[in-house]
Amino acid sequence: MCVGLAAKVVSVKDGTAIIDAGGAKRDVSAELLEELEPGDYVMVHAGVAIAKITSDDVDESESVMSRHAR
Repeated sequence: MCVGLAAKVVSVKDGTAIIDAGGAKRDVSAELLEELEPGDYVMVHAGVAIAKITSDDVDESESVMSRHAR
C-alpha cells in the first residue's frame, strides 16, 4: 500500500518546498504544483508534493492514519 503524508508548506524556492509534517521539516520537490505558497497544505508521496489539500483533508488524513496505527 502506498501512503501519502499530509504536510504544511513552510517555504518554496526553485521547485523545492520545505514542509512541516508533525514537527519534522523536510525538503520535497514542488515541481508538480503551480502557485504553491507558504501556509498551503500538500499531500506528499516519495519526496514529491503531489496535490494541494485543505486543512479539512489534513484532519481527515490524520484521523484515518491514527485508526490504522493501532
